[in-house]
Amino acid sequence: MAEIGVGMLGYAFMGKAHSNAYRTIEYLTWPPPLVPKLVGIAGRNEQAVDEAATRYGYEYATTDWRDLVADERIGLFDNGGPNSLHAEPTIAAAEAGKHVLCEKPLGRTATESYDVWQRVAATGVKHLCGFNYRFVPGVRLARELIEEGRLGEIRHFRARYLQDWGDDPTLDTWRFHPDEAGSGALGDLGTHVIDLARYLVGELASVSGLVKTFVEGRQVDDALEAAVEFESGAVGTIEATRLALGRRNAFQWEINGSEGSLYFDMERMNELQVFRADGDDRVRGFRSVLVTESKHPFMEHWWPPGHIVGWGDTFIHEAYHLLKAIAEDGDVEPHGATFEDGYRASEIAEAIVRSSAVGRRETLSFRTL
Repeated sequence: MAEIGVGMLGYAFMGKAHSNAYRTIEYLTWPPPLVPKLVGIAGRNEQAVDEAATRYGYEYATTDWRDLVADERIGLFDNGGPNSLHAEPTIAAAEAGKHVLCEKPLGRTATESYDVWQRVAATGVKHLCGFNYRFVPGVRLARELIEEGRLGEIRHFRARYLQDWGDDPTLDTWRFHPDEAGSGALGDLGTHVIDLARYLVGELASVSGLVKTFVEGRQVDDALEAAVEFESGAVGTIEATRLALGRRNAFQWEINGSEGSLYFDMERMNELQVFRADGDDRVRGFRSVLVTESKHPFMEHWWPPGHIVGWGDTFIHEAYHLLKAIAEDGDVEPHGATFEDGYRASEIAEAIVRSSAVGRRETLSFRTL
């Protein structure tokens, strides 16, 4: 079986999740489309990145991501570093002929995201932006049901991504520094909601938003609320915050159509709530579907029905999808988010900020290559 060398930028949260995915793909998805070979990992802290290389199984560690770009054994550059390190290393790797996976948000601004997309697309390599929630089995099943017309005309999308870890005013992480993060809850959580809205319902046409910072002295946003309209005519709401006490990772969304509805909660990620209007009125209500059957999305690689999968497994599905596109020279889209999707999410996020600043609805427009 053919191998592909992997170079990883970032050793903490995303570095751990992505490295675990490559290690697991090698044996779980047998035979894998390509066998990931963990070659090098880069990070700013020498001791921490050395420990990560040993822990995850990389051949070497480095404090300079340029070493990964220059390494001819590496065919896939995976960027899980801070947002400020998304653009330059990703572009450099693509221009060196390496396929690239970059975590979201693609850039700190829409312009930076557009530049990444434009320059990487020009190289012809495969590129995927890390919106891993597209690879949740329940989300993929929802997409299938919508495409099959099971919900009829889509009318409403409402979603919220709530966490509570940002409520501590003493926390000091790069995610609270605008030069490194770009934005706060908007780029961290809100872009996930934006991308999922686009993936399930379609392109957005306009937004009306409110962006707010609550923690004194903090220079990035703590929360956002937005009313949105889709090109299809559907309407919706988007909400995200890192100050919702008691909510650990509550990514919850609902879609209402003329013939049915869907509801999903990431904290119960193996379940999809389904309502069909053609059911018996005597037992009217949502039905809980455990998305673990052999015919459900991604289940061909996993356990018998009822034996659930977890959050970290979404990165396995995501990386497998990219490796298959590389091996077969196939398309990353529509199920994988391309760098164009990453750019569009950033453009929508900035429109929400502009709307909040001027107090009026913003009509969306997108740049093209």
